[in-house]
Amino acid sequence: MFVHGLGSPRSRHTPIVGCAHGAHQPARLKNHQGDVLSAESLLTLTSQAQIVAQEGSGFHGPTLADFFPPALLFEGTIFEFNRITLVRLISTAVLVLLFWLAARNPKLVPSRGQSLGELAVDFVRTGVAEESLGKELGRRYTPLLVVIFFGVLAMNITGIVPFLNIAGSSVVGVPLVFALISYVAFIVAGVKAQGGSQFLKSQLFPPGVPWPIYIILTPIEFLSTFIIRPATLTVRLVANMLAGHLLLVLCFAATNFLFTEASGAMAPLGALTLAAGFAFTLFEIFVAVLQAYVFTVLTTVYIQLSVESH
Repeated sequence: MFVHGLGSPRSRHTPIVGCAHGAHQPARLKNHQGDVLSAESLLTLTSQAQIVAQEGSGFHGPTLADFFPPALLFEGTIFEFNRITLVRLISTAVLVLLFWLAARNPKLVPSRGQSLGELAVDFVRTGVAEESLGKELGRRYTPLLVVIFFGVLAMNITGIVPFLNIAGSSVVGVPLVFALISYVAFIVAGVKAQGGSQFLKSQLFPPGVPWPIYIILTPIEFLSTFIIRPATLTVRLVANMLAGHLLLVLCFAATNFLFTEASGAMAPLGALTLAAGFAFTLFEIFVAVLQAYVFTVLTTVYIQLSVESH
């Protein structure tokens, strides 16, 4: 691997040096002045080089740097606070406030806010929980599924909210947390329903299979149940939110460029990119709701598979 654009022309061909006894340390190199540059410094310099290149071109397209904004507080610590963290806190606060307003003063004849809250909870209870788990078990897991559905939705929808403009779930942290909640939920549900040993037996040793086949089947079942489930929940949500943000930024950045800097026959194309931006905004709303629904339904299915022995 070579690093370009650092120091003199000679330094452009300086390899990143690593050795066996220092494998546990961050990758480092020396420039022509003998200064030690860490991997973090290289990432910063690369980002700056991209910004300079974009400034020269006049068009600023979306990059992965959007998902790693500079720290606002506590830079370099595990408590680092950046723009995406702020978006997550805002969406969480708004969600809690809305449900608090709906439930703070329940009445026999519900108010408009209480009616909307009950309608939201009833959608998850009847449309997801009871549909897959039955009435008794569905009611038991309704609170968990409501938290997952509206939590994921609140994080997704910030991608189209003005001044926020990025989904809180477009970086892996939040999707991973929700996936772990789902993971723990279906394991606990299975252990409570069947007992620990019977739960593992039902998940790893499906009945009706000749015993030599278990040599191949059991590792596959283990990977499918305990590794792939949380991994796919995480990756699916991150990928959809990340792709949606890139599409929206591309459309509106192109619109801004075409309207303000392009000339001649290119300028009218801004109307086309603007229309595409609004169309993708509507599509992103649909995707935000759909991904929250899919995440919740899959969690429900995993719980059902755990509590029911084969």
